[in-house]
Amino acid sequence: MKQLTGIAIGAGARGLRAYAPYATKFPDELKFVGVAEPHEGRRNAFKETFGVSEDMCFESWEQILAKGKVADVAFICTMDTMHYEPTMLALELGYDILLEKPISPNMQECMDIARSAEEKGRKVIVCHVLRYTPFFAKIKELIMNGAIGDLVTIQHNENIGWYHFSHSFVRGNWRNAAESSPMILQKCCHDMDIMYWLAGEKVTKLSSFGNLMFFNEKNKPEGAPTHCMDGCPVQDTCDYYAPKLYKEGGRARSFSPVVSLDNSEEPLMEALRKGQYGRCVFQCDNDVTDHQVVNLEFESGATAVFTACAFTNNFDRTIKILGTTGEIRANMGLNLIKLIDFKANSETVVEMDIEATKSGHGGGDMGIVKDFVEYVRSGKRTISLTDISEAVYSHKMSHACEKSRFDNVIVPID
Repeated sequence: MKQLTGIAIGAGARGLRAYAPYATKFPDELKFVGVAEPHEGRRNAFKETFGVSEDMCFESWEQILAKGKVADVAFICTMDTMHYEPTMLALELGYDILLEKPISPNMQECMDIARSAEEKGRKVIVCHVLRYTPFFAKIKELIMNGAIGDLVTIQHNENIGWYHFSHSFVRGNWRNAAESSPMILQKCCHDMDIMYWLAGEKVTKLSSFGNLMFFNEKNKPEGAPTHCMDGCPVQDTCDYYAPKLYKEGGRARSFSPVVSLDNSEEPLMEALRKGQYGRCVFQCDNDVTDHQVVNLEFESGATAVFTACAFTNNFDRTIKILGTTGEIRANMGLNLIKLIDFKANSETVVEMDIEATKSGHGGGDMGIVKDFVEYVRSGKRTISLTDISEAVYSHKMSHACEKSRFDNVIVPID
């Protein structure tokens, strides 16, 4: 099969570091020939890493798409509110698209994209990467093979990690629902999708509760400045003191390239001294929930309970799935799946491909690009495929969660 050519619209953490590296691992399958990214440093990093010519490097999606269709596929990895326009134009031009989640914070825009893709016969795959992990693929296989009988209940937790949450949802780009999207959509549409996929049926109704309990002004230490490095009186004891978090050995060290492309001491400290990631976590303009629960009922009468919480030590997902003849207990961070058989009174550790879990999101980042490339090249659909028509449903669930939370009602999924 021929090598696909691609353009990247957005070269931040997801575009540059999560999905595009597939092209360096499998150069016979994918080659990038263009990039649009407003940040000069990230644009240059993409150009140098993937060998893009200078004349195909642009500051905006408008500029690169004005060139017409210059490649087979487009990777659209801009901010949440910036997905719609470049996606719609790329579809008009005839691109097949790998689209970062969420599709859009606006439900009508999600449906417009799905409709346009269908009308034009284009492939749009949404980055619900959990389906593409060996971990969840194995759990899906167990359920489908009847290993626990009929599904009764799912208990699913996203343990966000206090350091990760403070980086992304207090100081970072997804801190404010109006500027990006609600936490339950931006972070947890993954989880809405995975519960829907594992159950293999739609949701009839749901309810949700949650709020911003901790990261607010009322918990600000006395005398704390707006930026950590401006002489904070509790810098020695505050877990969220920015230099401590982002320097070598800090819990948020893996996020430091987002703070500063140059991770050496002086540029990193300068970015923390003046930039958004150096702010006091109790004095930001964040408004998204720091904990939220969702109760779901499926068409068969099976149920699910989902909890997302900032206040965990590890950044991982844990899940327990109860069936009529057995149960699954699993920890994604440990790549551990236990199958309990009631009749045999046995507990088995299920084997999985550990090597395939070593890319981001437990192997999902590389897994989805592999699936996307194969789908475009051969038309082959897999059980994991997160086509736009399928992915819209998780967004509908997430919006219903917010309606339930704000209106204090049980919401039917129409």
